[in-house]
Amino acid sequence: MEILRHAVVLVHLVGFAILFGAWVVEAVGRRVRVTPLMNYALVISLVSGLALAAPWGLDHDLNYTKIGVKLVVLLAIGALLGIGSARQKRGADLAPAVFWLVGLLTLLNAALAVLWR
Repeated sequence: MEILRHAVVLVHLVGFAILFGAWVVEAVGRRVRVTPLMNYALVISLVSGLALAAPWGLDHDLNYTKIGVKLVVLLAIGALLGIGSARQKRGADLAPAVFWLVGLLTLLNAALAVLWR
């Protein structure tokens, strides 16, 4: 059961890596936009994070404060990606602050996952 949990942790971190990597590609290319890959990576991170929040086969208690903080940050990222996607569909430009916040919050959420024990 522990191997399965570690595999889900890996998928969770890979989801954030894909999201952050897609963001970095756009930032390096000086394109302030949201891509579909960012949205898919967000869904991967959300689903795997929810699976990790389930207390299956653990011999210790879950850190519900950490789970709550990470969920709030993930929802904020999702809101920013949704705002960006909606603006792009209307043909409007994405505000650079929204774009940069996506990258910063993604890095923050990955840091919380790894550093907060």
